[in-house]
Amino acid sequence: MRPFADPASATLPALIGCDEVGRGALCGPVVVAAVWFDPAVFPASVLACLDDSKKLDRPTRERLTPLIRQHAEVAVAAGSRELVDRINVRAATLDAMRRAVEKLGLDAPVAVDGRDGIPGLSLPCRAVIGGDRLVPQIAAASIVAKCLRDDLMRALARRHPAYAWDRNVGYGTAAHLAGLASLGRSAHHRVSFTRRYAPPSPALTAG
Repeated sequence: MRPFADPASATLPALIGCDEVGRGALCGPVVVAAVWFDPAVFPASVLACLDDSKKLDRPTRERLTPLIRQHAEVAVAAGSRELVDRINVRAATLDAMRRAVEKLGLDAPVAVDGRDGIPGLSLPCRAVIGGDRLVPQIAAASIVAKCLRDDLMRALARRHPAYAWDRNVGYGTAAHLAGLASLGRSAHHRVSFTRRYAPPSPALTAG
């Protein structure tokens, strides 16, 4: 049973939920979504389908994303590969979360998945461990962020097929590591995440 399938989920508070995708990937950006809706007026059929994006298959995520965008306020932001390498992935994620929440321009409390609140916000913010199964707006944010980032990595895979990003979306699978071992890093790889796998490859420093 999905965590928000119970009709009582409609009584949960209206707030901004924020979540990230890509924090553990070897390449590409960290992508963040911030989503606000009131569960009392959000479509019950969509609410009942929300869950941690990792627990949903790709067709379900792709079906839900436009419905979330239609019925909720949504903003996205990213921490680039360069930012991850410059300030570390945790700081880049929190910076992107702040920017996504601020893009909404709403005066509402914020719930963010994980252990860290978002520094620099003027809004009340709480961290919720396992939030994508406890707060529906966080679940919605995780779905939107994952669809956006996965689409980006699959588009990049057409230019860099050796790393199998069309299948692993940048995470460290055997096929991805084999590509790193044979070709080195592309311009999209996080140097701080891949030093032990491969030296930089001058042939792949662009695109």
